[in-house]
Amino acid sequence: MKNKTSICLLLVMVFFSCAEEKKAVEKFVRPVKYQTVSYLGGEKIRTFSGTAQTDKIINLSFRNNGIITQFDIKLGQKVKKGERLARLDNVQSRLSYEQSVTELNSAASQMNTAKLSLNRVRSLYEKGSSSLSDFEAAKNAYKTAQQSHESAKRGVSIQQEQIRFGYINAPEDGVIAAVMSEIDENVSAGQAVATLNAGSDMEITLGIPESVINGVASGMTVDVSFTSLSDKKFKAKVTEVAPAVDTNTSTYPVRVTVTNPSDDIKSGMAANVTFDFGDNKTTNTILVVPANAVGEDSNGRFVFLVEEAGDMTKVKKQQITIGDLTGEGFEIKSGLKAGQKIATAGLQTLLDGQEVRLQ
Repeated sequence: MKNKTSICLLLVMVFFSCAEEKKAVEKFVRPVKYQTVSYLGGEKIRTFSGTAQTDKIINLSFRNNGIITQFDIKLGQKVKKGERLARLDNVQSRLSYEQSVTELNSAASQMNTAKLSLNRVRSLYEKGSSSLSDFEAAKNAYKTAQQSHESAKRGVSIQQEQIRFGYINAPEDGVIAAVMSEIDENVSAGQAVATLNAGSDMEITLGIPESVINGVASGMTVDVSFTSLSDKKFKAKVTEVAPAVDTNTSTYPVRVTVTNPSDDIKSGMAANVTFDFGDNKTTNTILVVPANAVGEDSNGRFVFLVEEAGDMTKVKKQQITIGDLTGEGFEIKSGLKAGQKIATAGLQTLLDGQEVRLQ
């Protein structure tokens, strides 16, 4: 019985010693993030953020001052070209119009009187009963009356136009995207009271950095996705490329038009526009690495080069010479070449020759 107990204890001890030996053999392989060394602006696929909007946005406003007495504008309302949307009280414009009509009637009366006077003086002159100076004076008076009449007619036309400035008619078919005023509100000439989305195409505006702007051309096809429409993808074409940088964003404004639009795309939606620069022939030979991939020790600047040999991956400490800091990272003067992989995180805890697992 004692022998059996001893054998059992021996087997248990052997089992646990094997488990501990296996446990001791297992080692931790550190995961690391990495990036491939590339040329400045040389990434083939780049995605930039933009904002969607219709290709024709019209701010609706009166061309006169006054109080709004009619306001048939609602958010999301579909309107037809020529449809009356709003009007002002137009009291001052109507008074000015009535005054101009009175002035026109007075000018017409004066012109008729001058004409009758001219005919009378002409008849007397032809009979020798009037002097040439009287005849010339009558002609000049009639000519002046004619000019006054024409000026009064233009005045009436202008005042009629001023009355029309107190109305807003839809300039195009479209949808009301924003409403900024209400009925009985006192507004100024040119003050936007609503916004009309009148375009049939959906555009996306975005900014492109200097490093890749030369790879963007009008007519270029791009892919578009929207944060709020994660399950849908769209195609678009570049329609506008600004020749000058926007000083506010330090990027070049670019506009793309969606070629397969959907009613699900609304103005103001955040969009991601993906460019493929794979066919872009660049003469740029400046190597860059991310700033967070560069470390420094007593020997100078270094990176951890990722070396793969079969199933094993190790990092090697590689001394480098850096140049200027660009928007994409440090320029590399020596120590690296395009296509090599480098670790981009946790440099303080990595060791030369350490085995790692790419992440």
